Amino acid sequence: MNEDAPPPTHSPLRWILPIAAAAVIVGGAAWGWTQWQAQQARSAQREADANVLVQGLAGSVDALRRDQRSTSQRVQDAAATNRVLRDEMLGLSQRNALLEENLARLADSTRHNAQALQLEEAELLLSQAGQRLAFADDVDGARRLYALAAAALDEVQGTEFLNLRQALMQERNAVDALGPGPRAEINLRLTRFAQAVGALPGEIVPAAGSASTPWWHQVLAPFVTITPTAAQGPLTGAERTAAWDSLQLELTLARAAVERGNQSEFEQSLDRVALWMPRLWPDSPGLRERRVELQQLRAQVLRPPLPELGSTLQQLRSMRDGS
Repeated sequence: MNEDAPPPTHSPLRWILPIAAAAVIVGGAAWGWTQWQAQQARSAQREADANVLVQGLAGSVDALRRDQRSTSQRVQDAAATNRVLRDEMLGLSQRNALLEENLARLADSTRHNAQALQLEEAELLLSQAGQRLAFADDVDGARRLYALAAAALDEVQGTEFLNLRQALMQERNAVDALGPGPRAEINLRLTRFAQAVGALPGEIVPAAGSASTPWWHQVLAPFVTITPTAAQGPLTGAERTAAWDSLQLELTLARAAVERGNQSEFEQSLDRVALWMPRLWPDSPGLRERRVELQQLRAQVLRPPLPELGSTLQQLRSMRDGS
């Protein structure tokens, strides 16, 4: 061993290399840790996104299932509706078949059946015409119904119906002779009578120097008015108004009786009108004319007897009952 050898020297490179290696290792570990943390974060984010997507898909699937159930329900409802419509169509087809069968029977019917229908139509028209005359005094409506009945009977073939057509012609002539109808004419005359009565003078002024007027009437005329109390007593304004209203009421009742065809009420109303007239107006030629006209009105018959009325209908029913 050489004791004279120099002592070993400590080089700094010997420490730098381990430190650098350690730094490199630490830096790599830190970078690796950072990358691992970033990878974990990205994985967590992707997992969260995946969960959100899965939830969205689940909601979409649920909505599709609900839509499917709703569609299935609508399809079932449509199927039920179709079954109902099919049943109705079958019913309509059956009814159409029945109608076609009935039409075929009518087409194959004999002339006797056609005449029966025409005779029934004529009977109905004649019955309605008689009711129009008896209850409503509708002469125009009765004429139209008689014309329709005549047209229906003209289509009936056979010599046995000649007497029926002749009876209908006589009945139509009797209805034509009524004119506008007795009730319509009486109503018109009542209206004219009311107007004429309203125009009667309230008092009669004698002519000057008339020989028929006593001298004491002329002397007392400026002071008093002499009125015969047997027929017309002195009426106040209120009494005259009440009497006039009563007369108008009786005329209205007479018109109502004419509309109903009530002969007794019509005559009673005109009798009461005749009692009120001398109370309201003094004796005069105009009043006497109105009273005569009133008596002529009272003698009118609201329902004049027509022997021909209903004869055609009765004869038609007798023919049908005997056939």
